[in-house]
Amino acid sequence: MAIDPTAQVHASAIVEDGAVVGAGTTIGPFCHIGPKVRIGTNVTLQSHVVVQGICEIGDDTLVHPFAVLGAIPQDKKFKGEETSLTIGKRNRIREHVTMNTGTEGGGGVTRVGDDGLFMAGCHIAHDCIIGNNVVVVNNAALAGHCVIEDDVIIGGLSGVHQFVRIGRGAIIGAVTMVTNDVIPHGLVQAPRGYLDGLNLVGLKRRGVARADITALRAAFQMLAQGEGAFQDRAKRLGDETESDYVRDIVRFVTEASDRSFLTPGKG
Repeated sequence: MAIDPTAQVHASAIVEDGAVVGAGTTIGPFCHIGPKVRIGTNVTLQSHVVVQGICEIGDDTLVHPFAVLGAIPQDKKFKGEETSLTIGKRNRIREHVTMNTGTEGGGGVTRVGDDGLFMAGCHIAHDCIIGNNVVVVNNAALAGHCVIEDDVIIGGLSGVHQFVRIGRGAIIGAVTMVTNDVIPHGLVQAPRGYLDGLNLVGLKRRGVARADITALRAAFQMLAQGEGAFQDRAKRLGDETESDYVRDIVRFVTEASDRSFLTPGKG
């Protein structure tokens, strides 16, 4: 193993041969670090944290007790192939969070971006791709192969169906089941989630210009009430808008997906 001399490893922790632990990192009581784990600088594993498999944890990340990172996928098709979990920088991972490695059929890697907050008991399944500044609230669960773009908030006790994409800046209300793709900056709520508007609070908090918010409002109305199929309405938006935020919706809707879209007022 390679433990930087400035790292602090509690006497009761197990760090297996082959693991790499960066400068200034703290590994607390009763943690177990597997032989293929790489932990960056100034990371804190408070206590009773298990890090397994091929797993990388980025700098300045804080992991609270009883999190399990890098365990094998909960997928019957998994046959023991070598896959990985990569976690970015400055993430806060709370108690009992689980994040699994990828599968061969899904690209082989589960990837988490920077500056995320993963609250107690939430689950990130195999082959998920998570962006930056994402918040997953207590006991929410993402199924395999989900794509969550930057600045998304997923409410507590919510579930996201496998292969679903959630666009940048969207918000999912608590106790919501999301079965189809969610456009950027969308607001989804209700037990069987439907698209119920825009995440206006999030847009304002991020300082988005009033002109862009007005353009997004108009775009949403066209998506909700315009003529033709949902994707056709989105393509027409791309020809008519000068807002990068609206173009982001067009980009998202016209990309390839394994799911259909949540449309306004419909789960």
